[in-house]
Amino acid sequence: MTRRLEGKVALVTGAGCVGPGWGNGRAIAVRFAQEGARVFAVDKDLSTMTETLALIAEAGGDATPYQCNVLDSKAIPVLVAACVKQYGGIDILVNNVGGASPGGPISLSEENWDAQMDLNLKTVFMMCKHVMPVMLEKGSGSIVNIASISGIRWSGAAQVGYAASKAGIIQLGRVVAVEYASKGIRINSVLPGQLHTPLVDVRVAKNQSGGDVETILKRRQARIPMPFMGDGRDTANAALFLASDEARFITGTELIVDGGMTAKCD
Repeated sequence: MTRRLEGKVALVTGAGCVGPGWGNGRAIAVRFAQEGARVFAVDKDLSTMTETLALIAEAGGDATPYQCNVLDSKAIPVLVAACVKQYGGIDILVNNVGGASPGGPISLSEENWDAQMDLNLKTVFMMCKHVMPVMLEKGSGSIVNIASISGIRWSGAAQVGYAASKAGIIQLGRVVAVEYASKGIRINSVLPGQLHTPLVDVRVAKNQSGGDVETILKRRQARIPMPFMGDGRDTANAALFLASDEARFITGTELIVDGGMTAKCD
């Protein structure tokens, strides 16, 4: 570890995890803290952050837990103000809240379509809306949005709301990156592939294979050229690079983390 984020304040949404192991949010919060960031760790359920906070403490890091449902647009400016009060500013924003509902346009209900847009896309928009003015005051900032390879290709399951909302995140990042490049704010997206995270064990397997985790893991692994599935730590390392000054000339782009899955023709 090279303390690449020393002195930086990082606001990470979805920093908890549905179970033991390395979910994206937990891994990002821990990895950033290991690299010297002061982490404002946000989740709608603080009980999901127990392991996250313990790992940060074990690494000698600095983290402040904050309970907030970022689907509540009125709560977001309060959240941002709390982070600024705690740490004096915001240098890095990681938008990690999201989730998938199965179904194509016939089987997916209108209600669930709207819910996917709100959860995956509107939360990114609203967090940017309220965090970016803080970054503009300082004249610098880095935003990393956690999208998905589902936003650029078929990934093995019909989930049209999830795919469309993740594609929206990618394009939102590109457009806003160009607008604010001259103002010192960089915006990039990480596109994880089919990782083995606690979310897979708890929810994905239930939705796609009736709770048979081994079956879903084998099915997912068959799509990946590399002989193993990554986990949240791989997402975290990609986010770390994009958030750090090492990526100072990188904005408006995407970093794919999928073991080669999107490079396949089939």
